Amino acid sequence: MFIEKNKSYLFAKRLIDIVGALMGMIFLSWLFLIAAIFIKIEDPKGSIFFKQVRVGKSGKLFFMYKFRSMVPDAEGKLKELLENNEASGAMFKIKKDPRITKVGKFIRRTSIDEFPQLLNVLKGDMSLVGPRPPLPREVKSYNYYEKQRLLVNPGCTGLWQINGRSNVGFKKMVELDLNYINNRSIVNDIKIIFKSISLLFRSKGAY
Repeated sequence: MFIEKNKSYLFAKRLIDIVGALMGMIFLSWLFLIAAIFIKIEDPKGSIFFKQVRVGKSGKLFFMYKFRSMVPDAEGKLKELLENNEASGAMFKIKKDPRITKVGKFIRRTSIDEFPQLLNVLKGDMSLVGPRPPLPREVKSYNYYEKQRLLVNPGCTGLWQINGRSNVGFKKMVELDLNYINNRSIVNDIKIIFKSISLLFRSKGAY
């Protein structure tokens, strides 16, 4: 059952989001620059960043930002690959996705491609901790139980990310997300953030 949190929790969570996102952008600025350079070297004509419509709290749509890890026309090639989907439920994942570039493989494996989402956190579309933000086409297939993932702001990291990421099926991901939602606290958020940092450059479950 969804439990609405008090204002002090929401204020503290937002404060942590803003401070954490700003500190992350400052301390990781050198990594942002290196990633941008290598993306441009591999594909001078392609953009450095990739933005994609995602579904946030209460079904609100927003643009989520990433470093581009795929070929420029990746979205157009998706239909050709749907039958090769290796993920369960509403997600799409394949381990050897031909759309991923050489630089893209590295920044995905190390989660560097996710760093621009700190801008989404500053804008208030996302939180540092929360459920993975789904695509609109994924949400269309959600049942009532699965839609409960949309009761809070999506996050850059969460229980799904620290428990195996793509190695965890959709059903288990929903279970983890609802567990997080119903047990939210500043202490739990901080634990997840530190656990995520410790796993940041490990490739387990990242593809």
